[in-house]
Amino acid sequence: MFDMPAGKPARVAKLDKYREMRDFDATPEPAGERPTTEDGNRFVVQQHHARRLHWDFRLERDGVLVSWAVPKGLPADPKTNHLAVHTEDHPLDYIDFEGEIPRGSYGGGDVTIWDHGTYDLHKWEPKEVMVTLHGQRVRGKYVLFQTRGDDWMVHRMDPPQDPEREPMPETVVPMRAHAGKLPEDESAYGFEILWQGVRAIALVEGGRARVHDSDGADVSERFPELRSLGPASGSRELVVDGVIVAPDDGGRPSAERLERRLGASKRAAKDISVVHMIFDVLYLDGHHTIALPYAERRALLDELGLAGPAWQTPAHHPGDGTTLLEAARAQSLPGVIAKRLDSAYQPGKTSRTWIEVRARPGRRAGGGATRT
Repeated sequence: MFDMPAGKPARVAKLDKYREMRDFDATPEPAGERPTTEDGNRFVVQQHHARRLHWDFRLERDGVLVSWAVPKGLPADPKTNHLAVHTEDHPLDYIDFEGEIPRGSYGGGDVTIWDHGTYDLHKWEPKEVMVTLHGQRVRGKYVLFQTRGDDWMVHRMDPPQDPEREPMPETVVPMRAHAGKLPEDESAYGFEILWQGVRAIALVEGGRARVHDSDGADVSERFPELRSLGPASGSRELVVDGVIVAPDDGGRPSAERLERRLGASKRAAKDISVVHMIFDVLYLDGHHTIALPYAERRALLDELGLAGPAWQTPAHHPGDGTTLLEAARAQSLPGVIAKRLDSAYQPGKTSRTWIEVRARPGRRAGGGATRT
């Protein structure tokens, strides 16, 4: 795997494949034309938004960067191995590269440095490499081992860097509201619009997103545009709760358009756009958040800034339910949800701490959805 072809200086020959794959008149990537005799111990992890989001892991070795493409990034937990695809060696000056590789070029897409640092070498063999990384974001002992051809696996040998890290849930059964009136003490509650749509949990990990309905069924294929939340979130791990709506031309959720979308073929479904209205975060970067008060969860959610072509984080209104309910009536929206600011998230429960207040007659929305 790491042997050099005969007849050329090793460092020159190592970059032949790299140069053959690129047009340096079109790409800003370094050509690596300057010879080097450096033997350092640097590493870099670059986040690469190409055809699919992935991370490029590169180790300085014998004057080049030995490279692997890691679709889900370096594993944070020793219980999980990640695929690492061995790619062509890169020149040393690629270690500082950030920029936009033009679409149509090899590896077209945006490249940013996700982490960098130095490493201690424990083993370097044709089918196994073992190092300890000293990065700004990643620290610990890793081993890469070949499985077949260019396919390798990367395994974390140390305990999780965060000793309190918790595994992401496979899915979450949503919490539901009970029907009622506006609370007398509005100052103890936050208020949100009651959305008319399909309750959905999105689980994001390693730049990939899965979308589950309230029964835990995977509906990612039915709503493929929502999967873009994965690459948009980069390396973040999160589980969020919300409602899928089908806006009309005026931007208001339309039950009729949603019914048409749900009954449409894949081809016809493209004509009816949907948006995931995200209102809660249940897991974030290795930690469950369901035990936190609603006010803290909403603050975390707002900090994430989740806004994209098929997802939004609608506003919430602490202590101002009457005004929001009047606005819902004026806009012919179903109503509002009142959520106690100190309430935890209770998966699968119909809780007294969430109150569904209807603005007009109609079916219950069950904590944010008319349909599950």
